[in-house]
Amino acid sequence: MEAGRERFLTQRQVLLLFICLGGSLAGSELRRYSVTEESERGFLIANVAKDVGLRVEELATRVAQVASRGNKQHFQLNYQTGDLLLNEKLDREELCGSTEPCVLPFQVLLQNPFQIITTELQVIDINDHSPVFFEDEMQVQIPESSPRGAVIPLGNAEDLDVGRNSLQNYTLTPNSHFHVVTRSRRDGRKYPELVLDEALDREEQPELTLVLTALDGGSPPRSGTAQIHIFVLDINDNAPTFAQPLHEVHIPESRPPSSVIATVSASDPDAGNYGAISYAFSHASEEILKTFQLNPMTGDLQLVKCLDFETIRTYEIDIEAKDGGGLSGKCTVIVSVVDVNDNPPELTMSTVNSPIAENSAEAVVAIFRVSDPDSGDNGKTTCSIPNDLPFVLKPTVENFYTLVTERPLDREEREEYNITISVTDAGSPRLRTQHTLAVRVADENDNAPEFTQACYTLRVRENNSPALALGSVRATDRDAGSNAQLSYSLLAGPQPGPDAAALVSIDADSGQLFALRPLDYEALPAFELRVRAADRGAPPRSSQARVRVQVLDANDHAPRVLYPPQNASAPCTELLPRAAEPGYLVSKVVAVDRDSGQNAWLSFRLLQATEPGLWGVAPHNGEVRTARPLSERDAPRHRLLLLVQDHGEPPRSASVALHVLLVDGFSQAHLPPPAAPPERAQPDRLAASLLVALAALAALGLAALLLFVAGRLCRRRGARSRGGCALPDAPFPARLLDAGPAGTLARGSRYEVCRVGSAGTHDFQFLQPRSPHLPPQGSGEEIADNAPIRNSVGLQ
Repeated sequence: MEAGRERFLTQRQVLLLFICLGGSLAGSELRRYSVTEESERGFLIANVAKDVGLRVEELATRVAQVASRGNKQHFQLNYQTGDLLLNEKLDREELCGSTEPCVLPFQVLLQNPFQIITTELQVIDINDHSPVFFEDEMQVQIPESSPRGAVIPLGNAEDLDVGRNSLQNYTLTPNSHFHVVTRSRRDGRKYPELVLDEALDREEQPELTLVLTALDGGSPPRSGTAQIHIFVLDINDNAPTFAQPLHEVHIPESRPPSSVIATVSASDPDAGNYGAISYAFSHASEEILKTFQLNPMTGDLQLVKCLDFETIRTYEIDIEAKDGGGLSGKCTVIVSVVDVNDNPPELTMSTVNSPIAENSAEAVVAIFRVSDPDSGDNGKTTCSIPNDLPFVLKPTVENFYTLVTERPLDREEREEYNITISVTDAGSPRLRTQHTLAVRVADENDNAPEFTQACYTLRVRENNSPALALGSVRATDRDAGSNAQLSYSLLAGPQPGPDAAALVSIDADSGQLFALRPLDYEALPAFELRVRAADRGAPPRSSQARVRVQVLDANDHAPRVLYPPQNASAPCTELLPRAAEPGYLVSKVVAVDRDSGQNAWLSFRLLQATEPGLWGVAPHNGEVRTARPLSERDAPRHRLLLLVQDHGEPPRSASVALHVLLVDGFSQAHLPPPAAPPERAQPDRLAASLLVALAALAALGLAALLLFVAGRLCRRRGARSRGGCALPDAPFPARLLDAGPAGTLARGSRYEVCRVGSAGTHDFQFLQPRSPHLPPQGSGEEIADNAPIRNSVGLQ
C-alpha cells in the first residue's frame, strides 16, 4: 500500500511538473523545469525541441549542447527525439544543502546561428533522510527548586531534507513532570525545550530517564530518538546572566584560523560552585562545530577553519552560560562573513573548433562562459586575448563569449596558434585566470610546387650504360599533407629534336632522372626537356622547370686521314725536286677527328721512312718538309709512314703512307691560275684570304713553270744527243690541296697535269681544277712502276 501511495504521489508530481513547465514556457522566455531528487538516470525532463520551437533534426545541424555550471554534466540531450534526460541521479542535499528552492541553472546552446536558451531545473526534495540528534544521550541537571513552567533547553536534531520533509516537531515519552515544546529559530530550524509541569523532589526521585523523539513531516514520516537523563540538584536560585544578549560581528573571510572573533561574558551572583560559570554551544549545527571553537572558561569564540563567503555568509551561534548549580543563561552571536577577493574567475569551455580551415573568414573557434563566485566588484570580470593574434572576442549573453577569426588565416604563414584567454576580476587585488587554447590551421591547396632551380644542367658522358642516374630535380610545396605530396613527370622539350621520353625517364616520387639508352655526343651533344611537378591536392597545382642535358665527349673515334687518300686505286705520289732546299714543303697530312676538345687535338709524327734523316714532320699541322739538302745518293723513291694520334685518354691513332718521287731538275710549273671555286653559302675571312693566296701562288707557279719548260726543252735537245734519261712518256696527274693550319682539310682544288707524249711536241696539258675526291682512310702501298705521280703543295 505504501508503494502504491508513493507511485501516486510521483505521478502527481510529474503532472504538476508538466503543468508548471507549460505555464513557464508560455509565460516568459526563461524556461523552468522540475524533477524530484533521486530520479533514475535517463529520466525524461522535457522535450526541448518542442519547447523552443525547433524541429528535431535541427538539434544536430545546429550542434545543440547543454552547458551547466562547472564541469558536471547533469543532463544529456537526445538528438533523435529532442528529449532532455537526466545524465545522473540528483541528490538535492548534495547540490543545494539547506537552500530552498534548489535550482540548477543551465543553458541550451545552438550554433549556426548562435543562440542561447536559458533554462532552470528545480530539484524537488523527497523524504529520504531521518532526523538525527547530535547526542544520543543528553544529561540535564535541574534544581529541585525550579518552579512550574521552568524551561530547560535540550539538544536539537537535524534533518537534511527541506520543507515539509524537514524536522517538524518533538515528542516526549509520557511522564508526570515534563512535556516538550518545539521552538523555531529565525533560520527556520526547530529545537526542543523541556518544560517543567510538576515540581521536583530530589529526595523522592533524584533521576529521571525520558525518550525524546524528533519527527519530520514526510509521508510516511521519519523519526529519530535520544535519551534524556535528568538529575535533580539542590537549590540554586540565581542563573547566569549575559551582559549583552546579542552580539553581531563582521569577519572577513580571509581571517586566519585560531583567531578570536568575539568574547561573551556572563555573571552569576551566587557563591561557590553555584557561581562558577562555564560556556558551551547551544543548539549548534555540525557546520558551527566544525568552524568555531568556544573556550568554556573565558567565553572566547575562536575560528577553527577558514571562512568562505561563497559557501555560508552568516552564522547564528547560541552560547549557553551554565553555573555549578545547573542554572543557565543564553546569548546569541551573529557572525557576518565579509567577502574578499579570494576566488579567481572561472572559465568553462563549451565548444572548441580545431582545426580551422585557412582562408575562411569569421570562423567560430570557441564558445566559453566566464563566472566569478565573489560578489560586488570582486565578481565583475573582463576577458581579453593578446592583440597580435588574428582573433577577436565577442561577448554574447549570460557571460558567454565567442572567439572568432578576425581575418582569413594562412597555414603557410603560421600552422598553429596558442591563444591565451585572460579573465581578470575587478577586485583588490585583481585576480586573473588564464586558459591556453591550441588552434591548428587546416591546409588548403593554395600553393603550387616550386622548383629549387628554374633550369637544371645535367652532364653525362657519352656511351653511358642504360638506366644510368643522370641527376635529380627537386620541388617543394608550402602546403601540407596530400597537398604537398608531389609527383614528377616529363614534358616535351622547348626546342625541336628527339623526344625526351625516348632518351630520359624520371622517377615520379623522387625526381631522379635516368638515361634510357646510351647517348652519342657526336649525334646529340645536348638536349632540353621540361619537368612538371604536380601536387595531389584538389584541384591539383603544378609548375615546370627546364632541364638541359649536356653529353660529354668520350674518345670513341680514331683520327681520320683526309689527305693523302689511302684507298685510291693507285697510291698518291708527291714530286720532290732534287734541288729542293732544307725545309721544303713536300706535302701536308690532313686529318680530322669526330670527337671534341682534347680528344680531337691531333699530333703528327714519323713512324718509318726510307731515309729517316731526310724528313721532318710538324707535330701540330702535319706538314712534311725536307730536313737536309738532297744528294745524288738519295734513292729516287721514298715511302714515309706517318702516325696521326689524338690526345684522348686512352689515345687513338691512325697511320698514313706517303710516297715521294725525287725528280731531277724539276721545279714548279707556271700553272695558269685555277678557276675560282664555287662560293660558299657563308664565306668567312679565312676562306677569302686563302683564295687570294692561292691565286698569287698560282701566278708565281705559272711563271716558274714556263721558265722550267723552256729550260727543259733546251736540256732535252742536248740530252737526246747524249742519250740521257728522260721523264716517262706516260701522262701523270698532279693534285693540289689546300689545308688549314690545324691539319684539317678546309677547302682545296685538284689540278691534274698531264705531259702529252707525241713525236713532235713535249708540252704540258693543264686540265680544269676540281674538288678532290676524298677516299676512305687507309694505309698506302708501294708505288707501282706505272703509278701516276702526284705532287701536293699545302698552303697555310
